[in-house]
Amino acid sequence: MKRFLTLLLSVPIILSLWAVEPTEDMRQKASNYYAYPLERSEVPELTPAPKGYEPFHIEHYGRHGSRWHIGQKAYNKPVEILEIAERNKQLTPRGEELLAQLRQLQKASIGRDGELSPLGAIQHRGIARRMVHNFPEVFADSGYVTARSSTVVRCILSMDNELQEMLAHNPSLRITSDASEADMDYIARNDTTGMEPGAWYRTSQKIEQLMRDYSKQHPDSYDFIDVIIKYPQFARDSLPVANLFHYLYNVAANAQSLDRSQFPNFAPYDIFTPEEMENRWRTQNTRWFLRAGNSQLTEGIRPMAQSHLLRNIIESADSAMTSPNHGANLRFGHEVILLPLTVLLDLDGYGVEINDLDGIEQIWRDYEIFPMGSNIQLIFYRPEGSTNPDDVLVKALLNEREVTLPVDPVSGPYYRWSDLRKHYLDKISTKSK
Repeated sequence: MKRFLTLLLSVPIILSLWAVEPTEDMRQKASNYYAYPLERSEVPELTPAPKGYEPFHIEHYGRHGSRWHIGQKAYNKPVEILEIAERNKQLTPRGEELLAQLRQLQKASIGRDGELSPLGAIQHRGIARRMVHNFPEVFADSGYVTARSSTVVRCILSMDNELQEMLAHNPSLRITSDASEADMDYIARNDTTGMEPGAWYRTSQKIEQLMRDYSKQHPDSYDFIDVIIKYPQFARDSLPVANLFHYLYNVAANAQSLDRSQFPNFAPYDIFTPEEMENRWRTQNTRWFLRAGNSQLTEGIRPMAQSHLLRNIIESADSAMTSPNHGANLRFGHEVILLPLTVLLDLDGYGVEINDLDGIEQIWRDYEIFPMGSNIQLIFYRPEGSTNPDDVLVKALLNEREVTLPVDPVSGPYYRWSDLRKHYLDKISTKSK
């Protein structure tokens, strides 16, 4: 058996004895590492527009696609910790294979810090392809597409992949794109102007205290250690078990974003119990809510930090209302922006105020909002030939799924833009009062 394991560890991880194919539920437990699901599931059906209306404009914000981990320690640290056990001959056969897998991953990650993975490019090409298919009038003839990206490379490449896919559909599109520091204020930053001095810092401290309290009530069990370490006492005495759990869980969570041809069997979900995975996700889900959700626990200010982005979207849409042209304004950034923007827009009721963290997962599920490649699309409709803003209807898609908006609908998922515009401007105007 020992000779067989030695042989096993000398070849690629394709021969893994413990490989598991993650279920969609397991993938979702990855929180913000959840890979965009529409590459694996059916595309949602869309409701036809009211008679006489056709799409002419799209306002969009999208997160970059699947990526490598940010920070080399994400790959280095679990190797360093497990090597302590290896030197003391404390690894189980599963632990030995896991260490071999991690070493291969560590080597492959060099120079890839935070970069877009091949899957990330596929995700954005798919999103663009479906956008053009769903709203052909917007991208017909020589339509205008304006794209702006965060200056982070993975966002720029996400933008480029979408634009290339659109051009493949229609080479006549008039596309302009940029990734400039001049646009970062609304693409990738929080705006705390108008808030009470110190409020952002004060709520940040409150979040950390709330999470310390939450973690005490919902501690991780660390049962995973029995799978990879021979003697639990050794782990308790010699290894930073909590840190190891953190690194291994994140590596497992992000495995779904890697190139399956290079790492076909690397999804070490088997080392965690369902209870460990559920508890870790609930903790992450709660933290993300506190960072971006609407709650008096954080004085209701966290989503308001995207007021400047919402204002940019409104002003951009207003400009499109008065033009006979058709096209789209695309923005590419990060989940830390898309999440509070979703709350501020109150898409599908995600702007609801929640002040009790117990059972929050029943009404707030982060993976529904910001998987890798997540996107918000506001689709604008008007009668053909009209440039009257009062004639405009709007529909919202969150990750290409129709969602509700916080005003009374005209029909199904269609809302009058003038009603929605007033609602949002009234909402963000209270920020500076």
